[in-house]
Amino acid sequence: MTNTQFNWRPFRFFAVLATIIAIVIVWYYNQQPAYLDSYYHYNGAVRIATGEGFIEPSLWTYIAAPDDLPAPSHLYWMPGTSLVTSLGMIIFGVGFRAAQVGLLLCYLGTVFVAYWLGWRLGGTTRHAWLAGVITLFGGFFMRYWGQPDTFAPYAFFGSLALVFIGLGRTTEKYPMRWWVLAGIFAAAGHLMRTDGLLLLLVGWSVIFFPTDLLNGSLAKRFKWFAVFTLAYIVAMSPWFMRNYNAIGTILPTGGIQSIWYTSYDDLFSYPADANAETFFADGWGTFFETRRFALLSNQGILLSFIALEGIIILTPFMLIALWVRWRDPFIWGMMIFALGVHLAFWLVFPFPGLRGGLFHAVAALIPWWAALSLVGLDALINRVSKYRKMWKPHIAKPIFSIGMTVMVVVLSVFVANQGRILFLYRDPQLYKDINSTFDDDTRMMINDTPQLYYYTGLGGVPIPNESPDIALEIAEKYEIDYLIFERGGIPAPMAFSHDNPPEFLVPRDDLNIHGVRVYEFVYD
Repeated sequence: MTNTQFNWRPFRFFAVLATIIAIVIVWYYNQQPAYLDSYYHYNGAVRIATGEGFIEPSLWTYIAAPDDLPAPSHLYWMPGTSLVTSLGMIIFGVGFRAAQVGLLLCYLGTVFVAYWLGWRLGGTTRHAWLAGVITLFGGFFMRYWGQPDTFAPYAFFGSLALVFIGLGRTTEKYPMRWWVLAGIFAAAGHLMRTDGLLLLLVGWSVIFFPTDLLNGSLAKRFKWFAVFTLAYIVAMSPWFMRNYNAIGTILPTGGIQSIWYTSYDDLFSYPADANAETFFADGWGTFFETRRFALLSNQGILLSFIALEGIIILTPFMLIALWVRWRDPFIWGMMIFALGVHLAFWLVFPFPGLRGGLFHAVAALIPWWAALSLVGLDALINRVSKYRKMWKPHIAKPIFSIGMTVMVVVLSVFVANQGRILFLYRDPQLYKDINSTFDDDTRMMINDTPQLYYYTGLGGVPIPNESPDIALEIAEKYEIDYLIFERGGIPAPMAFSHDNPPEFLVPRDDLNIHGVRVYEFVYD
């Protein structure tokens, strides 16, 4: 049961309150980029805001590695987050707080999508408010909403693409407008994440879902398909043209190699040559073991669904809602997306999924799960009240749903505070020493090249998951001057005795760089 007219009065009050809380969350938990992904997106945003464009002086992976540096940027990660993050800096000037303006708008947009979904699926202002509050805090996502990463942008564009797909499938009057918007937002989601291409496939699946397919509606379905696909292509065409001009194809294909990874360290192999032949060299054993690990490990698909998406508390009610609402065409797109993204990161791309890919991708589902969990809780209360006559559903539903929401808020704050120390502003002594020691045109081989660039402006390449001889080959190709080993950050194939290094690596203990080992490459 849903209301036929949206009530704007409580929404206005909610919007003001949510905006204040969102600003506090974004500001308090995020003082600067905090990990490789966010450094990369932020650095790209700075270059866009300052007019340098989609060019980067570093590599962070050897997938689709160019012949030299600088090189075209965003050939592994998509450009959308850098574009969103650049908007505030274009208006207010370069700086982290300005960079968060676009992220904050996406974050609030996601919360408002949740509010509307609560109203659409639950039918009351209570559902709307509580779905919005659950998304506002977001469990394990809370401390990430303000990071220059795909979390907030993909949550907004991805969830709204699924909303428009649902409206296109269920609206009798003027459905074409919803399919146009669905195509545009599917493209926007794809610009945020490579796996956002799934939104296009979801739209096609919903359009040609077999229900009533042959009941005089086939021509109508093809019209929807044409409008949806054309809107997607038009919205994506500037990025397709950029890629074609830069690398000769409309989309990079190097990331597909991750299908054949046997460990996440394969991401830093050189050359990036993971393939089916080596993957199946010992038969199907590697396939089954890697997929078993992706399903059942501490960061696997099952625990991710329960903890990251369901925030532990919501999970059973989400499943109940799917059971009672699966016949509703409005949620078919969301259901197909949820199934598709989990299967993709389990069976096709397990190691990227284990190292954060799934966590990022399911951000688009958070407002949907928030609303559906409330629907599932109500359904359970209705069921129980049939057997417990003393229960009053109209009293129990508000009490239990508010209690569940409070538990989500408490858990979200607890988890966010536990991780806040990792997100505080810091200027490591290592980079102060690098800035005071090396010239501006120095290039380095180091673990985290986006972090290096953020603090120093220096370019470089990552330490490969290869032998020192291969490191020399890479260094010669990209004109690398120094190798820096940080504590605990040495790939096993690169390990060697500091007292007996390869002849082409000269220890530079005289430079006195804080807490690391520094070697200078010596070429013949």
